[in-house]
Amino acid sequence: MKHVLTVPFMLAAALSFAQPNPATTPVVKLITLDPGHFHAALVQKSMYPQVDSVVHVYAPEGNDVALHLQRIEAFNKRALAPTHWKEQVYTAPDYFEKMLAEKAGNVVVIAGNNKLKTEYIDRSLKAGFHVLADKPMAINHDGFERLKKAFETARQQKHLLYDIMTERYEITTLLQKELSLLPDVFGTLEKGTIDNPAVTKESVHHFYKYVAGSVLTRPAWFMDVSQAGEGIADVTTHLVDLVQWECFPNQTLDYTKDIKVLKGTRWPTEMTLHQFTAITKQNAFPDYLKKDIVRDSVLNVFCNGAINYTLKGVHAKVSVTWAYQAKVGGDTHYSIMRGTKANLVIRQGEAQKFSPTLYIEPIKTNANYEASVLQQFKKLEAKFPGIALQKSENGWEVIIPEKYKEGHEAHFARVTEKFLEYLRDNTMPAWEVPNMIAKYYTTTRALDMARSGK
Repeated sequence: MKHVLTVPFMLAAALSFAQPNPATTPVVKLITLDPGHFHAALVQKSMYPQVDSVVHVYAPEGNDVALHLQRIEAFNKRALAPTHWKEQVYTAPDYFEKMLAEKAGNVVVIAGNNKLKTEYIDRSLKAGFHVLADKPMAINHDGFERLKKAFETARQQKHLLYDIMTERYEITTLLQKELSLLPDVFGTLEKGTIDNPAVTKESVHHFYKYVAGSVLTRPAWFMDVSQAGEGIADVTTHLVDLVQWECFPNQTLDYTKDIKVLKGTRWPTEMTLHQFTAITKQNAFPDYLKKDIVRDSVLNVFCNGAINYTLKGVHAKVSVTWAYQAKVGGDTHYSIMRGTKANLVIRQGEAQKFSPTLYIEPIKTNANYEASVLQQFKKLEAKFPGIALQKSENGWEVIIPEKYKEGHEAHFARVTEKFLEYLRDNTMPAWEVPNMIAKYYTTTRALDMARSGK
């Protein structure tokens, strides 16, 4: 089915980012390619001054694109700060070739079937587009090798390839990083061991959840790890990114020298047909999932995984687990950075009312150390007015005003704004690209180890 609306478009002007004129703002024209994941819509939950309100969508006809358009329409019709996107949609089997040929925009947003994502990225860059891609950009070794070539294409063509790392904007993580940069508070980062890592990050997710106020309908392929990617190569992308970003800020990493993956593990979450139907609205498992069915009607989804590795000699562990539905609360995060003077810990359990909470927990304390913490914390108060320290059982809790607690959905605008800033300047910090490559090496190498059992 084809339903195409055209608008005037000057490709040369739209792509002229190499030497931006400070007196004008370049027009960014978005293209959404095969939006199978709700993250594609969240990029458009906000408007951006330099982005045209007309967005071209190219996708195969089906439920994925229909749900995407419903989400955009809901943003347009909401009572508070409605958006005003105009979606121009093309749905036909040749959607990808049509997108490459028409060049109706200059930035391709990709958030969907991860099996296809690396090809989408590679060919979009070769066709002359910038790419803003949801994680993961690669879900296996072959994808990683193709992704490396895509980054080289982007470099040669002076185009940008960037992945959506929302967790860098979560306030407790941001403050954990800031505190780790205060030697009088944190000391220096421990090296740790495989049994007691210096850095641990754990993420708990749920298939049944609410997004933008409604129960999220997931595509059936989301439960097929050959299409969505295993948990060890998907959600852990965020965690590996945070380890790099917090422990070695603004430093360029070389995956061939700085990273040693020690162990990768994986295990399934079981899902009944009734549960599957509740989140997909499909009454039967599709044929491509039958390979993962056990005990007649129970689906094994290999969405759980853990990685033990070293980064510049520092032991780290990241893990992700998926439950079907939270008994209370929602998705949760746990993180610890172990320093020589204090541990910086983020907890999000029942005791924290399922809200991420940051703690400073000294290894040893005395009056001089406490005075130093209070004095050094003033540096953060200047950057983040309103934050405060409150004594807790093992040290201090960092009290954070509500104005900083934006939530996961709002962070997509933060990432997009950062990408647009890079696009305006036609450059990124020198560490961003090599560190993205390092990140996907870590996740895909761990997957290979987990599958081999080594």
